[in-house]
Parts: sequence; C-alpha cells; structure tokens
Amino acid sequence: MAIDAMKKAYVPYSGYRVGAALQDEAGHITCGCNIENASYTPTICAERTAFFKAVSSRQEEKLPHFVRIAVAGGKGGVIGGAFPPCGVCRQVMSEFCDDQFEILVVQSADPLRYDTYTLPQLLPLRFSPEYLEK
Repeated sequence: MAIDAMKKAYVPYSGYRVGAALQDEAGHITCGCNIENASYTPTICAERTAFFKAVSSRQEEKLPHFVRIAVAGGKGGVIGGAFPPCGVCRQVMSEFCDDQFEILVVQSADPLRYDTYTLPQLLPLRFSPEYLEK
C-alpha cells in the first residue's frame, strides 16, 4: 500500500515520490504521500501525512494504537532503495507510538524487500510527552 501511495505524491520540484501506509492495532491502514511546496518549508512527508490523516479522521476521542508504518520512495515513482523517515517524522512518531512500533523501510518492490526497525532504533533518546511532566 505504501508503494501505491507513492503514485499520489505531489512532487513537481524534487521528483522524489514517497508513500507511507500506517497500520493500527485494529488493522486499519491509513496511507499518505509527500506533498511539496515551492518554498520547501511547508512540504510535508508521506509519514506525517498518514499520521495526521489517521489522527484527524478517527471516530473516537481516544487515539488509535499504531503498530507499524511502511515507507517506500524513489525518483519518478520507481523505488530507489531505502527512504527512511526524516528526523521530523521520527519525532511525530514518538508522539503517537510506543517502543514496539515498527518502521518498515522498503528497499525494492520486485521482489519485495524491506528492513524493519523499531522507533527506539531510529530515534534513541527521543523527546516524548513524559519529559513535559518533569
């Protein structure tokens, strides 16, 4: 689904399409793609798009428990090796995910190959909401 989400990316400047598929514990999957802007700063990554869509479209006040996200990317829509989440996306994940959250970074589509990481592996010593309580 992350590979399919790449097709919806809006990338007139870089040409790098990234797609993400976020799964919660109920099995619901929310997809996102990167969306660029001419000034680059307002650009949003595929991972944050997926998280923000999932959070803003939830039916209950309680947040869903997210279990994994798959990320695929490449120039011109062709998967071009690993596209791991950027630091900002990793920080957003730390807001909504626990230490068991898995990040699947797609390496190739045919055959499908990916590496799996946990959030602490990609963002050790992360800043989490618990720090605000100290």
